[in-house]
Amino acid sequence: MDGIILINKQKNYTSHDVVNKVKKITKSKVGHTGTLDPNATGVLPLLLGNATKISKYLINHDKEYEVLLQLGTKTDTADAEGKIIEEKDVNIDSLSEENVKKVLSTFLGKQKQMPPMYSAIKVNGKKLYQYARQGQEVEIKPREIEIYEIKLINLDKKQKQISLVVSCSKGTYIRSLCEDIADRLGTVGFMKELNRTKVGEFNIKDCVTIEEFEEKYNKNDFSDIITIEEIFKENPKIELDNLNIKQYLNGVKIKVPAQDAVYRTYLNNKFIGLGIVKESYLKRDWVFLGTLSKNIF
Repeated sequence: MDGIILINKQKNYTSHDVVNKVKKITKSKVGHTGTLDPNATGVLPLLLGNATKISKYLINHDKEYEVLLQLGTKTDTADAEGKIIEEKDVNIDSLSEENVKKVLSTFLGKQKQMPPMYSAIKVNGKKLYQYARQGQEVEIKPREIEIYEIKLINLDKKQKQISLVVSCSKGTYIRSLCEDIADRLGTVGFMKELNRTKVGEFNIKDCVTIEEFEEKYNKNDFSDIITIEEIFKENPKIELDNLNIKQYLNGVKIKVPAQDAVYRTYLNNKFIGLGIVKESYLKRDWVFLGTLSKNIF
């Protein structure tokens, strides 16, 4: 079965754990469009079956997170899983609502962010966290990100914690953001909790846990699987005919009166897959495998 399932990842599961679990349940190929840290929760879109081939359309989505920032303590991983490497007093006067909101506003917009050392970014073919675990130093280059919105939800002066909602671009590291916010408040800090609530149009309210998905799937209830046709419902449509369908499926470019874009393609009002129009020529990009198994010529 091809499509996307939205998993609400729980703590202590790695994204790889979730992928493997869903593979066993569906007995099909499974891929993801971006990982979540083991101690993070929330939206984890998984691609099922032949849908793994459309990941390129889904990896650049913006994100939204619920964040709990712990002030006064710094860890080597910038989250709650790491070892404490520094402790610093927190000036309670700096934790006024007015001042915290003022500091948060300085992070809005496009900016350069230094990724955390414990991340999966590769340098010379090796992931940064591998260098970190071996105690090796390596040059890290800042990356351009954008913070669209950052809202203060709660301020706990006694626990020295700040709850936030952050809307941001792909590639934003919330752990780095937490450390930078703490620094501008005159102290240190780390990301204590993280819950991803949105990935593009995918919302946490539409997610299911692995257990919920398994229970439904074993009852042949596939209602939680979003079809490729549904995902691309806002894209324009091209109706093919019996004369050009064979060429299209064989990868031959077809002349069409259409503007450059990604299109949903159909034959006799039945969804075939996705095609790309460039300079008035349509070329197959993704095809529903069920189409190829049928004698439609």
